[in-house]
Amino acid sequence: MIALKPIHLSSPKTNTTEKLTSAEMAKLWATYMGNSMAKCILAYYLQHVEDEDIKTLLENAYHLSMDFMKTTEEIFNKENFPIPKGFSEEEDVNLGAPRLFEDEFYVHYLKYVAKAGMSIYNVGYPLVYRKDVTDFFRYCMESTMDLMDQIKEILMHKGFIIKPPLIPVPDKVEFIHKDFLNGFFGHVRPLHALEITHFYDNIENNVTSKALIMAFAQVAKDEQIRQLFERGRDLTQTNLERYMQKLHDENLPSPSLLDDLVTNSTFSPFSDKIMLFHKADMFSMKLRAFGNSVAVNGRHDIGLIYTKSFAKISLFCEQAAKLMIENGWMEQPPYAAQR
Repeated sequence: MIALKPIHLSSPKTNTTEKLTSAEMAKLWATYMGNSMAKCILAYYLQHVEDEDIKTLLENAYHLSMDFMKTTEEIFNKENFPIPKGFSEEEDVNLGAPRLFEDEFYVHYLKYVAKAGMSIYNVGYPLVYRKDVTDFFRYCMESTMDLMDQIKEILMHKGFIIKPPLIPVPDKVEFIHKDFLNGFFGHVRPLHALEITHFYDNIENNVTSKALIMAFAQVAKDEQIRQLFERGRDLTQTNLERYMQKLHDENLPSPSLLDDLVTNSTFSPFSDKIMLFHKADMFSMKLRAFGNSVAVNGRHDIGLIYTKSFAKISLFCEQAAKLMIENGWMEQPPYAAQR
């Protein structure tokens, strides 16, 4: 590995106390809210786990969430920044509720939320400048990557997942022809590696998302929230069928559904508030994933699939936000000054 040459800068002439920038406030706030939610979910999972390897994985994730929250609180306290209310094990989780998921589901779930965490830290790191915040996000990123390595190791070792599909190694360097964008008419080329990768990623995300929202619909107390979860479940199934079909058309495998890893319990371990926040957050992550997918796509038919998905997922997120606002559950992120 190549080591970077050190840069020797002169010391600043004056010592000033740096204030948090809008980017630092935003990403610290999002980090606190996400981990506040995660620790409640993981605390419940730890009440119903038999596999010792998976239990250790859950414990590692739980302690990371607690650690990230603690450091965020310390930075906020230095700035007299109000600590978000977030979620608590006293108000938002019933640790005595019956088992809602099988052990295998926890590993898929952890991969999904680790991706979400890494997206916060990855986007935030280039935008933060204060040293304590920079060091914190580097630590968050590296720790979550270490957790992701453990997650993938367990997924493969226990046979819970298949790797992304294999395709032939190219014989030579080639350049794109004019039919590259075709998707509906004329000669339609096979999927290229980047398109396959993002279909696989979106399927992997959505099979976990569908199982979770199916469980939430099963236990939600409020009828409006239950109905929204059911619509989200059906929307996710429709999207999955479209993504899977594109891989199957190329005789490529796709990740399997996880619906069978949800038990038949109808006793909710979580408050409607945390479940609604969680699904709004997960569906927002899908929007980010669609953006990444469209950026590397070349075929018109694939672009249309993602455009339809984006529109319907955006509507779900809006409806979830309205319900949270109506119930007084949506915390306000830091705002610019009213001038």
